[in-house]
Amino acid sequence: ALFRDDTEVCVCVCELFQFRQGKSISKKNKKMWPFWWKGASGFSAHSTAEQVTHGIDGTALTAIITGASSGIGEETTRVLALRGVHVVMAVRNTDSGNQVREKILKDTPQAKIDVMKLDLSSMASVRSFASEFKSLDLPLNLLINNAGIMACPYTLSSDNIELQFATNHLGHFLLTNLLLDTMKKTANESNTEGRIVILSSEGHRYAYREGIRFDKINDEASYNTLQAYGQSKLCNILHATELARQFKEQGVNITVNSLHPGSIMTNLLRYHSFINTLGNAVGKYVLKSSPQGAATTCYAALHPQAKGVSGEYLMDNNISSPNSQGKDTDLAKKLWEFSLSLTGEEEL
Repeated sequence: ALFRDDTEVCVCVCELFQFRQGKSISKKNKKMWPFWWKGASGFSAHSTAEQVTHGIDGTALTAIITGASSGIGEETTRVLALRGVHVVMAVRNTDSGNQVREKILKDTPQAKIDVMKLDLSSMASVRSFASEFKSLDLPLNLLINNAGIMACPYTLSSDNIELQFATNHLGHFLLTNLLLDTMKKTANESNTEGRIVILSSEGHRYAYREGIRFDKINDEASYNTLQAYGQSKLCNILHATELARQFKEQGVNITVNSLHPGSIMTNLLRYHSFINTLGNAVGKYVLKSSPQGAATTCYAALHPQAKGVSGEYLMDNNISSPNSQGKDTDLAKKLWEFSLSLTGEEEL
């Protein structure tokens, strides 16, 4: 199976040349713009994580970032730590995580960074991480669900669930639920808005026709590597949509948004050699760097413009729009109940 501690994405060849769609925070003047054009936020696909967080003081905040030891997860960790945020790196490989931590500390000696083990494909590991974190009695202002795997051959997780669904969605779903009480307590005691950021992908547009195969999650015969990935990324959007609805209904001072970080060529598509070859040939002209890929995550997590914005799908540091399935509130509720049943969690 293909595991990576980041969710950098190159979905398909056509996306290398697509314009990105966005709309303003006020949802007016919906626009299309190429890589270098700025949206209503004042930022574009070209903006970097440092640029979108320039001048922001995060010293009072604590964040958990999954998949923080490489790629855009590493860059997100570096920039949030640079802005004073206490970052907990939740990673599968703690040796790699500690190497990244030491590298960041060399450039930013005052950075506050901890490394903790988390394997999102294992519910036992997720529960262990959440228990250990809560035992530290730390606040939790920001939860960034960044980690992911992509387009791996059919594999079952340790819990006997298809691996991409288990890792990209279900592990993050369980982690989020287990940490919500801590986030709610932090938001109430600090009178500061909590923020949950869930990394999805434009790959959600290439899911199975029915969107989510509730009755065929583990069906090997009809498994398609990229469509299964798209399904998991659609789940990320619907997770954010339903959680945002519940927070609004409950009056909880926490926002939750999903986002597409941008197309960033990595070895995530090692099983799709043609796309890898073409991407490597033209990617330097049209794909994002890691600092650009981490920008929308950092924007959603720290920027004042994102205050109060919840249940949205962001791209290139601006609000965008998912496909029709990503807007389906009934599908979001069905996914929520399905996920609760698989994790054994009670309703919030």
